[in-house]
Amino acid sequence: MIKEVVIIGAGLAGSEAAYQLAKRGIKVKLYEMRPLKNTEAHKSEKFGELVCSNSLGSNATSNASGLMKEELRQLGSLLVEVADKNRVPAGQALAVDREGFSKEITETLENMENIEIIREELTEIPEEGIVLIASGPLSSDSISEEIKKITKDEHLYFYDAAAPIIAFDSIDKEKVYFQSRYDKGDGEYINCPMNIEEYTNFYNALITAERAPLKTFEEEKLFEACMPVEKMAERGEKTLLFGPLKPKGLTNPRHPDIKDYAVIQLRQDDKEGRLYNMVGFQTNLKWGEQKRVFSMIPGLENADFVRYGVMHRNTFINSTKLLKDTLNLKSNENIYFAGQITGSEGYVAAMATGMMAAINIANRLEGKKEFVLDDRSAIGAIIKYITEEKKNFQPIGPNIGIIRPLEGKKIRDKRERYTKVAERALDYLKEKLGEE
Repeated sequence: MIKEVVIIGAGLAGSEAAYQLAKRGIKVKLYEMRPLKNTEAHKSEKFGELVCSNSLGSNATSNASGLMKEELRQLGSLLVEVADKNRVPAGQALAVDREGFSKEITETLENMENIEIIREELTEIPEEGIVLIASGPLSSDSISEEIKKITKDEHLYFYDAAAPIIAFDSIDKEKVYFQSRYDKGDGEYINCPMNIEEYTNFYNALITAERAPLKTFEEEKLFEACMPVEKMAERGEKTLLFGPLKPKGLTNPRHPDIKDYAVIQLRQDDKEGRLYNMVGFQTNLKWGEQKRVFSMIPGLENADFVRYGVMHRNTFINSTKLLKDTLNLKSNENIYFAGQITGSEGYVAAMATGMMAAINIANRLEGKKEFVLDDRSAIGAIIKYITEEKKNFQPIGPNIGIIRPLEGKKIRDKRERYTKVAERALDYLKEKLGEE
C-alpha cells in the first residue's frame, strides 16, 4: 500500500498535518492555491498566514488556550515551536511576528523530503486514497461545492473580521502609556486613554460610520469572538466599556488616582516593534471611515494605517453530524477534515485538529490503533465538542467550560481549580503517549 496523503490547504491545520505526516515517513501532496488565487483576507502566499490577530492567546496552562498549546508542545507541534521562536512581547499571551512565523513554516515544509508542494487550486476532491481537507474558513467556491457533494449537506457559515494594524512611529507617545493589564507582563501594550467626552464623541461617530457592503447576499451571522467593534457598539453605549475598551486593570501614570473612562489597547504585531494592532477592533467600516473614526482615539490622530480592518465570510461544515472523533467522515473514512472548516474556532484549535487528523491518518496507514483523546484534555474536549451530535452547532474555540470537570469536592478558587484541570490534562496526555 502506497503511504501517500493529499492535503488541501496550507493554513495552520494543513501545515501542521503535513509536517506530522512527513516526519512519520508518509508522502504528502500539499495543495495551496495562493498566490495563483487569493482569498478576501490573505495577503501573502506563505503557509500558516495569520489573517486576523497575531496573538495565539494566553500561554498560562490555567487558561484553555494555554493548556492546548502545552498539549501541542508535548505532541511535538511544529507550529507551536515556530510560534515560540517568533514570539513578540504581549504579556502572558503568545503573540508572534506574523511574517517571521509564516516564513519559517513555509521554509520548513518546502525543505522536507516527503512533502510535494503543488501551487494550484484543487477543484475536485480525489476519489482514490486518503484526503485531508484543511481548506479553511475561506474555502474557494470550487472546493466548497465539492464538500457539499461529498457531505450531502449545506454549509453553515458566519462572518469574521480582522483589526487594523498601525505603524508604531505614527502614534503620539505623549498621549498614550505602556502597561499590561493588572501588570501581568512588562508593559508591552500601548494604552490610548479616553475621558467620558472623548468616548461619547468616538462612540457616536462609530455607530453612525458607513460600513462596507458584504460580498454575498446571504444572511449575516457574526461569531461572537470576532464581532466587529461597530456591531458590538450597537448593543448599547456602555457595551464597549466592558469589552475592548474596558479600563479595568490599568493605571494611567499621568493621573494614577483617576480611572480612565475607556482605554483602547494596541499590541505589538511584529518582532521589531514597528507595527501594532488594535486589540478587539475587528471592523467592517469602509477604509476611509476607519481612518476618520479611529483617528479620534487619543494618540492615533495621525496614525498611519498599514492595514485596514476587513470582514469576510467564514465557512464550516456541520461536523457534529458528519465527523467521527478521528476527524474523518462517517460516510467516507478516507476523507478527513481539520481546521476552522470543522467549526473549531481559532488558531490553536486549527493546529490541534491538524495534529490529531494527521496522527490518526498515520496510525491507520501503519496499522496502529486510533489515537483519540477524551475531554480531560483541551484538545480532546474541543474534538468531542465538534463531533458529538447537537441540534444548534456554532464554532467554538479552546474553552475551560467544555473540559471535563474535576471529580470530588468542588474547588471554589477559580485559578486553583483551573490549575488542577491543567495538571490532570497533562498527566493524562503523558499517560496516553506512553501507550503509543
